[in-house]
Amino acid sequence: MIRKWLVNKTRRRLFSLLVTATALLAGCNTLAPSSDADTEARRALAPTGVLRAGVYAGSPTSMIVDAKSGQKIGIAHDLGRELARQLKVPFEVVEFRLIAEVLAALKIGAVDFTFTNATAARASDVDFTAPMLQLELGYIVLAGSKITTLADVDQTGNRIGVSEGSSSQGTLSRQFKRATIVAAPSLKAAREMLAQGKLDAFATNKAVLSEFADQLPATRILDGRWGVENMAIAIPKGRERGMTTLRAFAEQVKANGLLQSIVKKTGLRGLVKTE
Repeated sequence: MIRKWLVNKTRRRLFSLLVTATALLAGCNTLAPSSDADTEARRALAPTGVLRAGVYAGSPTSMIVDAKSGQKIGIAHDLGRELARQLKVPFEVVEFRLIAEVLAALKIGAVDFTFTNATAARASDVDFTAPMLQLELGYIVLAGSKITTLADVDQTGNRIGVSEGSSSQGTLSRQFKRATIVAAPSLKAAREMLAQGKLDAFATNKAVLSEFADQLPATRILDGRWGVENMAIAIPKGRERGMTTLRAFAEQVKANGLLQSIVKKTGLRGLVKTE
């Protein structure tokens, strides 16, 4: 009887250790807040019961279509899906033409989440986590262009394309003295305008410029950079009760390698190199 009792006790002890270990491992891969905190974060970050990620096509930081699988991927897309999983709510992708439209939707609460350049101007309309990636800003030109260096860009007669409502448009509008800025209604339209000679250069981050170069072989990205984008998660204002959870999520996906995995999967280029 004593031997049987000891065997059963040992089994119970092993089972308890197994449950504890499983819980600890699960905690490494989820936000693992308390039940009350979980509910509060869910209500703040996905008030409709669905986490709606705002994306625009053509940028690996937002959403692109994988050439091999045909699946939609991207940092905003994939991080949004993972956050929805951890919050235990359905995930919905809401597509727009431009980042400006995504931000407008965030401002009024029509979407709940995106990943974009965290600027001071945008911070007046949406809330950001700390920056998670840095991207170089540059220019792409046609192969035979007279523009060969950064110094050649801001010259009389040059038509420099930007995405309508983008941070590039705002920054270059203040910096340029001679060149004309031309706002494109979408990245697809900008690519076509460049190919047709309606633009002398297009300005944005080098992740997008690299996608352009892949689709327009007779182009080249100028050496150097004219600025840097600080990429972060953005959510509508008024959802402060979810920010602790969101900041923890942002740190978690960097620490556990998920962000790096998504960067690799999307083929993201143009990252600022750290010494």
